[in-house]
Amino acid sequence: MKLIPEAVTNKLGRPLLHLQKQSPQVMFGAGVVAAVASTVLACRATLKLSDTLEESEKLQHLARETAATDEEYEKNKYKRDLTVIKVRSALNVTKLYAPAVGLGALSVALLTGSHVTLNRRNASLTAAYASVDQAFEKYRQRVVEQLGSDADRDFRYGTEIVTETVEGEDGKKKNVKHTRVDSSEGPSKYARFFDEYCNDWNRNPELNRIFLQCQQTYANDKLRARGHLFLNEVYDALGIPRSREGQVVGWVLDGNGDGFVDFGIFDDLSNPRVRDFVNGREYSILLDFNVDGLIFEKI
Repeated sequence: MKLIPEAVTNKLGRPLLHLQKQSPQVMFGAGVVAAVASTVLACRATLKLSDTLEESEKLQHLARETAATDEEYEKNKYKRDLTVIKVRSALNVTKLYAPAVGLGALSVALLTGSHVTLNRRNASLTAAYASVDQAFEKYRQRVVEQLGSDADRDFRYGTEIVTETVEGEDGKKKNVKHTRVDSSEGPSKYARFFDEYCNDWNRNPELNRIFLQCQQTYANDKLRARGHLFLNEVYDALGIPRSREGQVVGWVLDGNGDGFVDFGIFDDLSNPRVRDFVNGREYSILLDFNVDGLIFEKI
């Protein structure tokens, strides 16, 4: 017998979990439907309102005529009958609009519930992201303190030793080893390529480098002027599509971050493609932005 409740709860548990997950969307949709239905019912009630008011007016007119022609119709009875007629008229009007008002109140409650639920979830996600970001920054600080900034870069991005054959001044070829970011690991999740898919990219490599340096200077000026800057704002200035993370991460002046915007153009000059871009021989470059993290937790 004990297995029956467990089997039932196992069958219902997953659908209930999905329903709880989708509850903001469900409440919002139901709230919109209830609002539309409330409007329809209010319009239908308004069409019947004239008949209700006309009936009340007829009864009041009858009471007045009776009071004027019938001497036995006392004044107190006349006032009492008028009060009863008006109260009944008010009740009839209330009955007409009660369904519309009820659905309207339900719509407000559902829309408010959806908004509150989403706000709570966003607050939880923000707190979780801030906790992870803070833990990661503390980890990086310990790495820098004990092993240095080069080790921090190696651990964060992953590096590899590459052997490149170059020709010396004497015309002899020799092998030179240098360190570069491991292509299998890649840069941070905020990094983006500035290439032909960006709106402001140009076929002139020199113009691309100048453009990026100007945009970096402009971003720093904007940061100093406002005190904060979102990553999506930088994406917009570079003609790069926005991202979900870019809505909440960025830079804050006088916070715990670097306090300036850096596109990472000169961070890896050991990479031949980066050197070629800086020297005006490469058209495109991978930009890795030094965001401070979640802005709302640093204000």
